[in-house]
Amino acid sequence: MTAFAPCPVGGTLVGGAVRDALLGRPSADTDWLVADPQASARQLAAALEGSAFPLAEARGAYRVVAGNRTFDLSPLTGSLADNLAARDYTVNAMAVTPDGTLIDPFEGRRDLARKQLRMLSPTALTADPLRPLRGVRLAVELGFGLEPATRQVITSHAVAQVRGAASLPAWERVTEELGRIVMSARAADGVALLATLGLLETYLPELAQTCGVEQLGGRYSEPCGFHHLDVFEHSVEALRQLLVRFPEADSSLRWAALLHDIGKPATKSYDEAGRYYHFYGHDRLGSRLAQAALARLRAPHEVALRVAKLVRYHMLPLPKGERAARRFAHRRRDILPDLLKLMIADREAARGPLSSDRAREAYRLALGRVLAIMAEPQPPLLDGHEVMALLNLKPGPQVGQAMRFIQEAQAVGDVRTREDAEAALRRYAEAQGFAQPEGAQARRGRL
Repeated sequence: MTAFAPCPVGGTLVGGAVRDALLGRPSADTDWLVADPQASARQLAAALEGSAFPLAEARGAYRVVAGNRTFDLSPLTGSLADNLAARDYTVNAMAVTPDGTLIDPFEGRRDLARKQLRMLSPTALTADPLRPLRGVRLAVELGFGLEPATRQVITSHAVAQVRGAASLPAWERVTEELGRIVMSARAADGVALLATLGLLETYLPELAQTCGVEQLGGRYSEPCGFHHLDVFEHSVEALRQLLVRFPEADSSLRWAALLHDIGKPATKSYDEAGRYYHFYGHDRLGSRLAQAALARLRAPHEVALRVAKLVRYHMLPLPKGERAARRFAHRRRDILPDLLKLMIADREAARGPLSSDRAREAYRLALGRVLAIMAEPQPPLLDGHEVMALLNLKPGPQVGQAMRFIQEAQAVGDVRTREDAEAALRRYAEAQGFAQPEGAQARRGRL
């Protein structure tokens, strides 16, 4: 127990921390069974200079937070064996007593050695509607498989949840579990497992609807020569390709890779000859669907908004040449370089074995070119007050339009000096019919 010091007096360590200790994994969060959670919480908080607060007042649980460590303290009601029997999986139903003895009544240590998740009972597994989803998250994070009977119960429970015959957990809890799956190194495998078990339809029906949506050809089953997977398989592969190339990708980029094609089922059509599939507008529809899905999951607003933007623009053509790259970098700076990373993952997932070294090199060069441009210092040539004075404008939409014009002109290299910017703005204002400074026409006439 010294590895978990300081320990609450007389506390029994239970759950995931015991599992992780046996696996040699660090664990900053620990669960304890104690006689008096409130008193133990106060003692721990004082010893660690942390804070203590009620966690679940109905059952008398408390939490202590000190630095990066969290202690959850619950009252031991009934026997230790009864407490462990009410847990979800055998690997989480072990305990360490105050004297350091390992209590393992359900052979959780054996399941650790077998790298499998096994439920304690169907009743225990479904007592909390989040437990089936948590099983997928644990399997992904630990690299474990699901024992067959456990897999069957999860699948049946997922069907019941979709039908409304079983309750759903709070969306905030769902978001935490899905977020950990998506942030795992095995995220693609985790999403595929969600689909296999039916949990994808429960929590991400927009993505579930892409399963079986073919992209290979049209009514005559002729290959279109680009996509080699259906929409769902392609989405999972895009996430996989993203993490192979950019393992540091944040949650927004990972969600965008997973959801970038969810607009395809509703936009699928054939060409005029009825031969090949098209998905016109799937980027725009997909952007709205992705934002709505993440809002339902109670994801942070900024994450949902960034994912929506990435999905909206993932079909942009690759910038070719210096000028196009500069315009690309200027217009999409707020979602770069993630947008290019998403485009790379999308192409690799789409082409699969048909992807050429030449295409990969083109994307690599484009990414490098855009990154170099973004790193360039580029102070503005004119500010808003100077634009208003130059064009004799009052505050309003015209000022914003003029600012956007001159900023893009500077970004692509059309103007490089203050004098260039002023001349370009006068031409722009005249073409747009903006009011001109008094005497401007006369000055130009004398010139």
